[in-house]
Amino acid sequence: MSKIIVLGAGMVGSAMAIDLASQHEVTVSDMNSERLDFVSRKNAKIKTISLNVTDHSALQNAINNFDLVICAVPGFLGFETLKQIITAGKNVVDISFFPEDALALNDLAKEKGVTAIVDCGVAPGMGNFILGRYNAIMELTDFECLVGGLPKVKKWPFCYKAPFSPIDVIEEYTRPARYVENGNIVTHEALTELEFMEFDNVGTLEAFNTDGLRSILFTMPHIKNRKEKTLRYPGHIEYIRMLKASGFFSTEKINISGVECSPLEFTSKLLINEWKLGETEPELTVMRISLSGKNKKGEQEKIVYDLYDEYNPETQTSSMARTTGYTATAAANMMLENLFIAKGVFPPELIGHDEKCFSFIMNYLKERKVIYTKTSQIL
Repeated sequence: MSKIIVLGAGMVGSAMAIDLASQHEVTVSDMNSERLDFVSRKNAKIKTISLNVTDHSALQNAINNFDLVICAVPGFLGFETLKQIITAGKNVVDISFFPEDALALNDLAKEKGVTAIVDCGVAPGMGNFILGRYNAIMELTDFECLVGGLPKVKKWPFCYKAPFSPIDVIEEYTRPARYVENGNIVTHEALTELEFMEFDNVGTLEAFNTDGLRSILFTMPHIKNRKEKTLRYPGHIEYIRMLKASGFFSTEKINISGVECSPLEFTSKLLINEWKLGETEPELTVMRISLSGKNKKGEQEKIVYDLYDEYNPETQTSSMARTTGYTATAAANMMLENLFIAKGVFPPELIGHDEKCFSFIMNYLKERKVIYTKTSQIL
């Protein structure tokens, strides 16, 4: 039994702590006492501590006696928190999805003898693992990830709910989208190249450009075409584009009756209740990973992995927490069983090439009824 600390007791962090507690001695930290109380009510075996990760001395003292750290802090805290964990010489699995380049910490991790697996959620995360596996056994030319988290009940006008802040969602809608076309990184405005896609169990969804490739932009330069798109219910993006075009996402402060605030702050405040996902509200995750290239027989083949997952009413665990969190806890157990021991910073595509590691991740998720369905087609 290993000692694990989870930094962050949000929807995903708490789900990871509860999952890990079935096999390990787990502590979870947060500054929010209500979230810590929630975890304690769910599983009395889990220890809780109040911790401000921006206090670097307190952070390093808190993690000192643990075998592994799971980092589930908000993205804006993620890079510096990961740096402090590595500096402390602790192995870590990270899902904080910060905007900075995690590979910038690779030399530090090697120097400290640390294994750090980053971007280890559903997307980024599982798509990367799948890409890494097939990159090892095929000559890939194309990779595409389509992914979305959606409420089960469509409520007008946005038909959308999220387990995180509206500001984080809006940032995804405003950041320029990068993808790779014919070997070149190209940049398009987010929300563009809208197309409609059909999915079992959910029907028609709209897919649009977002900047979600992250490390795959740079770690797989030989794959000529790489793209990621976000999925929403039809009609959602038209409302978002209207808000964006009207200036509701601007960060430039304006004066309203003597009070200064930015339109983005105002919009986020309005949307926080409209978009807030309830703790037990039914929702779902849809993902499709498509890979094309030459297989070992020299044939052109297309591989597709589909995921459809829903909120689990028995455990009262959201689909986003299940699909994101259990990928990370799978990687944590993989590390603790010494299946992956290389030192440095690793996005999942650099681990998935190993068949034992890939199979471990897939079987772990399957045991928790997070099922990826594979189909293949000779082109």
